[in-house]
Amino acid sequence: QVQLVESGGGLVQAGGSLRLSCAASGRTFSSYDMGWLRQAPGKERDFVAAINYNGGSTYYADSVKGRFTISRDNAKNTVLLQMNSLNPEDTAVYYCAAARLYSVSAYARAGSYAYWGQGTQVTVSS
Repeated sequence: QVQLVESGGGLVQAGGSLRLSCAASGRTFSSYDMGWLRQAPGKERDFVAAINYNGGSTYYADSVKGRFTISRDNAKNTVLLQMNSLNPEDTAVYYCAAARLYSVSAYARAGSYAYWGQGTQVTVSS
């Protein structure tokens, strides 16, 4: 099993930046593919970004390409999401998630992920 704890959320003005961190427990972290997903009030949980188990491949939602960067440090059991040029549409609860995925299409599906953190709130003011 993997236990995940997110941090780094907060309130930021439009155009600003935040860096989210996800700390994972467990000796098998490096075998898991990791994702960040977000959920705005009244909306479904949407894919944001993902990274494969060794950091060799990354995937992004079209809405965040060029603004967000996902990375991981397997030695520290950590996944990061650097978010730049934030806008009010990025306001949501951001979740870190883990799974062992076997297809590229699986990365973008919330239902593909087996383990979830508790979420961290990101609010972008206009």
